[in-house]
Amino acid sequence: MEKILLIEDNREILDNMSEILELANYQVLTASNGKEGVAMALEHKPDLIICDIMMPVLDGFGVLHLLHKNETLQRTPFIFITARTDRNEQRRGMEQGADDYITKPFEGTELLNAVASRLKRSAELRQDKQSNTTQVLRHLTEKELLDSLKNNKPVAHYKKKQQIYSAGNKPQFLYYITQGKVKTSKRNEEGKELIIGLYNEGDFFGYQAMLQESAYQEDAEAMDDTSLLLIPQQDFELLINQHPPVMRKFVQLLAKNTAEREQQLIGIAYNSLRKKVAEAILLLDKKFNDSGNDYTLHISRDNLAAMAGVAKESLIRTLGDFRNESLIQLKEGDIIITDREKLAAIIS
Repeated sequence: MEKILLIEDNREILDNMSEILELANYQVLTASNGKEGVAMALEHKPDLIICDIMMPVLDGFGVLHLLHKNETLQRTPFIFITARTDRNEQRRGMEQGADDYITKPFEGTELLNAVASRLKRSAELRQDKQSNTTQVLRHLTEKELLDSLKNNKPVAHYKKKQQIYSAGNKPQFLYYITQGKVKTSKRNEEGKELIIGLYNEGDFFGYQAMLQESAYQEDAEAMDDTSLLLIPQQDFELLINQHPPVMRKFVQLLAKNTAEREQQLIGIAYNSLRKKVAEAILLLDKKFNDSGNDYTLHISRDNLAAMAGVAKESLIRTLGDFRNESLIQLKEGDIIITDREKLAAIIS
């Protein structure tokens, strides 16, 4: 059901238009002045706006000007209604971006025809834009297709330890990390945490729930101050549905994550304490160390214990043993790997 916003200070005209449009099965929102109308447009994102010109507080030209400054509303069809037939006024409105004019008094059929015409034209323009986008994307490589997902997307900033989403939430975005680190984790009934995923700059995450068409099964939290691109779910679904290479890429990522998670759970179930801790340290090193040299792990003991699946006290004792064996150094809470080969030998 299309949503129409009526902005008109004459109560009788407003009620009459609202009744006619509701009888035609449109959802109608109403505002009695321009300022109220702008606020409602920003909140409800209507499919079409019908606005009087001469109004108190903010006139129709002011409404149109403010809405065209908003990226999400600047293409919304906009119809002026006015009791004046001055051509200069009409020209001014069209130059500012109005799509049509209706002159008072008007018949109900005139109003319905104008609304239907503008909604149809808007739908055609959206279809043409989608078709053109599809034609362009069809000739792109997998990397170019993935890059297209990231173009012109809003950026959200999260502080360290700030939650990004929670288990049970419905997915709205695919996330791409431009800066920082993110963990995903689950908790048991007693609140004990197990980290099941680590994501670095250049990684996508949050796609599993979309592919499964389900709610999130885990929590996501920023491990550092983190910046994320927010890719709307519909953009992601459109791309994977129309481009098999992109779908294949995310299925491969999902399979890789599943295999890593299974290996982690097997290690937690059967490995010794030393193996669990060594494996967690080396996993962090593999994920976040791009240089291959000695690497400082900036991770809390709580997070490392949640990765290894061990108690924090046991973790601290084992880190002390590794330090005494010159496998790592401990400095101001950080872990510096000094002998990667010997650590690897523990889990081999």
